Amino acid sequence: MAGLSPQITNIIIILGMMQVSKRIPFEDPDVLNMVRALYIASNVIIAGIYIYVQAQINKKKDLTTLKYVEPAPMGSSEEGKLVTTTVHAYDSQQIKNSFRSQIMGVAMMGFMHLYMKYTNPLVIQSIIPLKSALESNLVKIHLFGHPASGDLKRPFKAAAGLMGGLQSGPAQSDKKAVEAAERAGRGGVKDE
Repeated sequence: MAGLSPQITNIIIILGMMQVSKRIPFEDPDVLNMVRALYIASNVIIAGIYIYVQAQINKKKDLTTLKYVEPAPMGSSEEGKLVTTTVHAYDSQQIKNSFRSQIMGVAMMGFMHLYMKYTNPLVIQSIIPLKSALESNLVKIHLFGHPASGDLKRPFKAAAGLMGGLQSGPAQSDKKAVEAAERAGRGGVKDE
């Protein structure tokens, strides 16, 4: 599956796991507890990965200046805002967003499982978030040691998802866009 995009592999995993979860006897309390343990273990591993990446970000403390033009909100007639930050601050913000996303997923799964009594999503949600965490740009850079170039160049391109066409464009870091934003006087406040 090395040549397939992450979205395609996610769909394949979801469809496969839906078929597998139909055959799991969730009525048996032992099986249900094992699936719950799998879900909890998956989230503990993800939290461990993110904590390690945050420690690596703080250890490297890369203070290289990073300038990019943040796209305007969708539907807005404004132009993008110039953002001047450091690689350390950018990576820290990205990992905080990853943590927040993971916590929201756990909260939604907790609601669906504990309140609405859905059990099948536990299996899928034990695999997909872990796969996504291992495929994230920060993990590739700080855990696997890939160089921050090409697709891993900051600012990261937003992952093309199902709703990708509805979002405003990616952050622009090319020299021409940054200089145009500086001349226009849009933003430019350094985030620390």
